Amino acid sequence: MDEKQFRYQHLAEEIGTKIRNGTYQPGEKLPSIRQLHRRLQLSISTVYQAFVELETVGLIEARPRSGYYVRPVSLKSFRPPVHATGKPAKPRKVELDGMVNSVLTAMHTPGILSMASSATAPALLPFRRFTRILKTLSAAEMEKRIGYGVPQGDAELRRQIARRTLGVMPDASAEAIIITNGCSEAVSLCLQAVLSPGDILAIEAPTHFGFLQLFRELGITVVEIPTHPRDGVDADALEEILKQTPVQCCLFMPNFQNPLGALMSDERKERLVRLLNRREIPVIEDDICGEMFFEGNRRPALLKQFDRKDLVMTCSSFSKTLAPGFRIGWAIPGKRFREKVLRLKAGTTVCTAMLDQYVMARFLADGSAERHLRSLRQKIRQQMTKTALAVEQYFPPGTRLAVPRGGSLLWVQLPRGADGATLYRQALERKIAILPGVVCSVSGQFRDY
Repeated sequence: MDEKQFRYQHLAEEIGTKIRNGTYQPGEKLPSIRQLHRRLQLSISTVYQAFVELETVGLIEARPRSGYYVRPVSLKSFRPPVHATGKPAKPRKVELDGMVNSVLTAMHTPGILSMASSATAPALLPFRRFTRILKTLSAAEMEKRIGYGVPQGDAELRRQIARRTLGVMPDASAEAIIITNGCSEAVSLCLQAVLSPGDILAIEAPTHFGFLQLFRELGITVVEIPTHPRDGVDADALEEILKQTPVQCCLFMPNFQNPLGALMSDERKERLVRLLNRREIPVIEDDICGEMFFEGNRRPALLKQFDRKDLVMTCSSFSKTLAPGFRIGWAIPGKRFREKVLRLKAGTTVCTAMLDQYVMARFLADGSAERHLRSLRQKIRQQMTKTALAVEQYFPPGTRLAVPRGGSLLWVQLPRGADGATLYRQALERKIAILPGVVCSVSGQFRDY
């Protein structure tokens, strides 16, 4: 990124932040291009590019012969969704109805606009850089990469991933990492390492609906923990449930949770881990969206940072940020569970594709990842903002929405009396796939989401 490009993006980000926090109000006129040119000592073209960027996102609008104004629709006008609270949940077996299969089919049917998936559009991914890397492979290098690899994964890829944990996981090394076929396999292996059929797993409510299929196949019983649309897992509710339910493990997504987009604060994360450490309960953290933060220059903290008893197992992948088709994920299960997870990996899928691991390691080594991630975060945030503003403008009064600080999901609460499953079917008739909230729970909650 050249210096001029950085300046206009920095200015756009600063103005955007002031719009989001209410410094500039909806409908208010912004300083003119020439005023900002003189005040900030920036070129006219730099200021103009910043305004174009904000206009593209949908935060401002140009009015002929008048200047630029904050759009009348404001993200600050949203009221967050309200999740019902009641008695502590009881453990349940996972039973899925046909709607889950219908949603999965709709998400991947050609000709249907899929707004039900958190998959990143291929056009936003660094496919050109991967193509160049593949073109440099010699026949001898290809020969090495088409055979079986070791179950733990390519050593250089593990080293590159360990380098990326700087600042969030001080003790992580290449030896601590196990490469998997996506984050789903990482989570599955960790679950199998600590649970047997019939054991009780504490999960967020709502949760990633794809996990529910996994729980059913593993024969796991689940208990749902209330989860705030902005703040994440309710530690108070979890503590009450632990007093009466023999929970053997927890599975949480503290950073930009699926489907809420919730981000737990460091204080909440620390309290949660301390609670589970005291009771010697393992916790699996799914950090697949941790790199997709919109604010600041560093990713949010991991639960693992607050772990004092080696009970947190961290899982992630490059599926949301770099290359979903490579199916490269990883688990960092800690010394306590590492050997069990490694044996399970060797006994199930044996290894992850060696060629994909090699290409990814090359990509990470040359510094391309950070440039790509900066650009991706900006583009995803633009899409998120435009979509949220459209919901505010076109959905009926009474709609609620929590605008997340990262990730790629919007959790929408419909007005009183509306049903998400009905809306799903009506949208599908118009070749649009959305995700009805009811499939994100085993207890029939979230019908109006």
